[in-house]
Amino acid sequence: MSTKYIIKNTLIAFSVLFMVGCSSDFLDRKPRGQLTYDTFFENEDHALQAVNAIYNIYRSWEFTALPYLGATDIVSDDADKGSTENDALYLAEVDNFQSNATNSVYSSMWTGHYQAIFRANLAIENIPNITMNEQLKARLLGEAKFLRAFVYFRLVQWYGDIPLITKILTEDEYFTQSRTSAGEVYTQIEKDLKDAIDVLPEKSKYAPEDLGRITKGAARGILAKVYMVKKDYTKALEQCEAIISSNEYSLMPSYADIFTSKGEQGPESVFEISAVALQAAVAGPGASPYNMVQGVRGVPNLGWGFNRPSDNLVAAYEPGDPRRQATVIYVGEILPDGSTKVEDNPDILNERYNQKAWVPKHAGLQDNGPGNLRLLRYADVLLLAAEAYNELGNASAALPLLNQIRKRARGTNNFILTDVTTTDQSQLRERIRKERRVELAMEQHRWFDLLRWGIAGQTLKAAGKTFIDNKHELFPIPQTELDLSDGVLQQNSGW
Repeated sequence: MSTKYIIKNTLIAFSVLFMVGCSSDFLDRKPRGQLTYDTFFENEDHALQAVNAIYNIYRSWEFTALPYLGATDIVSDDADKGSTENDALYLAEVDNFQSNATNSVYSSMWTGHYQAIFRANLAIENIPNITMNEQLKARLLGEAKFLRAFVYFRLVQWYGDIPLITKILTEDEYFTQSRTSAGEVYTQIEKDLKDAIDVLPEKSKYAPEDLGRITKGAARGILAKVYMVKKDYTKALEQCEAIISSNEYSLMPSYADIFTSKGEQGPESVFEISAVALQAAVAGPGASPYNMVQGVRGVPNLGWGFNRPSDNLVAAYEPGDPRRQATVIYVGEILPDGSTKVEDNPDILNERYNQKAWVPKHAGLQDNGPGNLRLLRYADVLLLAAEAYNELGNASAALPLLNQIRKRARGTNNFILTDVTTTDQSQLRERIRKERRVELAMEQHRWFDLLRWGIAGQTLKAAGKTFIDNKHELFPIPQTELDLSDGVLQQNSGW
């Protein structure tokens, strides 16, 4: 595809300035190449590069690889650790709810996401001072605020009360940040997203080379999710209906095509991070490890085989549901591009893989992953709207939205996935929740859904996990952060 836009204007400035993260190295302001802190943020290109650098971290290890999968799919009932039995035992601890605050999943997610916040704050604080096109300036600030809000939305769901940082910290402020109440964090998230909605264009207004930048629809979609967490179904529905009525999005005819190159930045894409294998020998800055860590272990894909779709997930599909075939790939099956079949790896028990993360042969090794990261699909928005309507007592409005999803999934086979007809609120709630699971399986949504529904404990204990109520709903604050704060940060209850 021709829309891997984020990468093309980022590399020089990113390598010089933004790799420093939030460490004291940044404050040293030592020249690294031709650009330094004192010579940056002077023109329009610098503003673009600053925002692109936020997008860049969304393709990082912390955002796409084992820590991320551990904190989303693997911790839920959608997936098991996968790979060989003794590989990455820290993920097995998360999978079985036997981890503690020293587990690297929690520290990696914390560090990586706060690095993204640092980059967003840097852009938001400095871009207003640049003399440039005012419309572009407003848009870039909207993108940065969205990207910051999205990160905080993840963090507050994972950890609860967290430090809320909306400015560049001085060196003596690094380890003095206390936890802000989750309510205040949500207030900031909502403000950032509303600010973004006010200035961002719709998807169709972007030039082809900019396809994939944050849109008004993406900001509305994440704001709808925020309202769903807060159980403000009326406001969530307002955002979902604004997306639907914009006519900017539609369901792709084929469910399986969504997760191939054909579906990248397609009509169903509301928020998607582009990736590309730019270099022939090593992983380039436009790639991500997302595909590699979940890929078929051994020939032909040479992946790592983590994030195995669970028995529990496989059993959740209705008989004949084509989405199971598009989500799970087994030994002996032909790869989506028809190139070869999946060979047995005798070191892996109950071998199967996440087909949605599969990518065909590409430049470089497997860590040079070119697969786009699909973070919000139109199907998700439709199901959120259906759920909100049902919770507001309007089943007749919820049913057509739910059945749109089922109709696309069944295709031309009218003997499967028949329309849901119940108008009983409780029954319809269960049908919508089940539909969300199988429609969005292995796309890193399930854990967050279980939390907002308040059923994480009962669901995961029923799936055989050692979940402890009033503890495991939140992750522990990483022990490294507690130690560095010298008592300023306090641990979550039960940890």
